[in-house]
Amino acid sequence: MELRLDERTALITGGSRGIGKQIATTFAEAGAQVMIVSRKAEVLEQAAAEIDAASGTKGCQWMVGNTGHPESAELVVAETIERLGAVDVLVNNAATNPYAGPMIDVDLPRWDKTIAVNLTGPLLLTQAAWRSWMKDNGGVVLNISSVGGLSTNAVLGVYDLTKSALIHMTQQLGAELGPGVRVNAICPGLVKTDFARLLWEGDRGAEVADGYPLKRLGEVTDIANAALYLASEAGSWITGQHLVLDGGGLVAFNSLG
Repeated sequence: MELRLDERTALITGGSRGIGKQIATTFAEAGAQVMIVSRKAEVLEQAAAEIDAASGTKGCQWMVGNTGHPESAELVVAETIERLGAVDVLVNNAATNPYAGPMIDVDLPRWDKTIAVNLTGPLLLTQAAWRSWMKDNGGVVLNISSVGGLSTNAVLGVYDLTKSALIHMTQQLGAELGPGVRVNAICPGLVKTDFARLLWEGDRGAEVADGYPLKRLGEVTDIANAALYLASEAGSWITGQHLVLDGGGLVAFNSLG
C-alpha cells in the first residue's frame, strides 16, 4: 500500500532539524503541504529549502514560534490556516531537555521550562488546532514522546516524566476527540540526531546498539515512516495509542535485565 497525504496540510513543530525535519520531508514526498515551526528564522529558511530539495516539491512553509510560550499556539495555528488553508495533521515534535540529573535536585526554572515545552505546548497546540479546524473538519494529532516515558532513568527523569505524561495525554485526547480526530504517539528509542548526540557519539552509541535486538540505533527515517503511517488512511482505525520504535531495546531490557 502506498501511503499518501495528498490534499492534507501538516503543521510540524521542531521541524527545522532531526526527527521533525525528516517528518516534514516524508510528508511532503507523500503529497502534503507542510508548515515547519521552530525558534530561529535562518535555520528554518535553510531547512525549508532542504526539505523542498529532498522531497522534490516546492513551497515548504515556515514560521518562527516558541511552543513553550502559551501565546504562540494560537498564532502558529492561525498562520498555518491563513497561508495553507487547513491544519489536517499536527505533529507535536518540539522538545527541550535543559536539565540532566536526579529529579530530586531539579531547580524550578528548568522544571518549568521542560513542562512548558514538552507538555503544555502540545496541549495548547492541539486545543488551537481542534478549535480552529479539526473540530469541524477532522484531523490527526501525532505526539513525539520517548521510550524514556515508559521507564526510569538516573539523569533524564524530568524529561522522561514529561514524555510519560505526553503518552497519557495522547490516550486521554484519543478518547475525547474521536471519531473525527485521531491522536497517537510515537516513542523513539535512541535516534541519531543532534538533540541526542551526547547519548550516541563515539563508543556510547555502539554500546547502546549492541543491547538492542536489532543491533542498530534509530534513524530519523524510521520515525518519519511511522509518522506517515499513523497520519495516513492506513492508520485510520488507530487512536489513543503509543508506538514504540527502539530496535527492541525496551523488551530486551525488561526481559533480560
